[in-house]
Amino acid sequence: MAEKAVIVVQARMSSTRLPGKVMLPILNKSLLFRMIERLQMIRHKAQIVVAIPEDDSAEDVIEQEALQMNVACYRGSLNNLLDRHYQVAKKYEADIVLKIPSDCPLIDPQIIDQVLDFYYAHPGEYDFVSNLHPATFPDGNDVEIMTMACIEKAWNEATRPLELEHTTPYIWENPEKFRIGNVIWDAGLDYSMSHRFTIDYEADYRFIKRVFEELYPEKPDFSCADILNLLNNEPEIYNINAQYAGVNWYRNHIGELKTISAEQTKVTFS
Repeated sequence: MAEKAVIVVQARMSSTRLPGKVMLPILNKSLLFRMIERLQMIRHKAQIVVAIPEDDSAEDVIEQEALQMNVACYRGSLNNLLDRHYQVAKKYEADIVLKIPSDCPLIDPQIIDQVLDFYYAHPGEYDFVSNLHPATFPDGNDVEIMTMACIEKAWNEATRPLELEHTTPYIWENPEKFRIGNVIWDAGLDYSMSHRFTIDYEADYRFIKRVFEELYPEKPDFSCADILNLLNNEPEIYNINAQYAGVNWYRNHIGELKTISAEQTKVTFS
């Protein structure tokens, strides 16, 4: 019997740097709509669940958006994202859980399939497979796969705030406890610090909006390669948010993460 895969898309309206970013408009639809649309393009079968904070009416708009797309919505802990993912996994009887955050609206469906292909090609060999340790794809193509046993073990044992907030650090910080696999970009390149396809700042929104406007009308399932071709042809698009390339959440935890070095994040930026 095939393993049931559940994609958990964590989202909230109360983003500190760009509030309400998941509901910003992209070609007359929300950014969240465009991202879910891309997740639905993957070849593998998976259930998508949007996971939002509980007890906050400001989040109702996200729930309504998910339901309009016939996508399940779960409300859970605001700050304990590990618990939010685990409870979704239990509720929807997942065998494997994919963590794909809502700040990745340009994620390439083919890259998701590539990471799933690797996991499925090695049955029973891995507890955790991602394309982030080390990362090689352009930032914003984040895929992390956990078995149910893996996320349950992390949920039972993780205690540090950063482990709870970011869901998976306990796993990849403890390779002696988990069998960990990683998928690198088959192009042989590493654009993880040079190309930013994720959203955290207003410039990121302008970049993502422009990419959709340029590529989506002709090819709704545009790929990472299509984006890179666009940026090569129109470098002014790349420059919209280039100042934030390499900026990620690691910068706030250098010294706390034993498997992450200062070279894997930009600490200072204008």
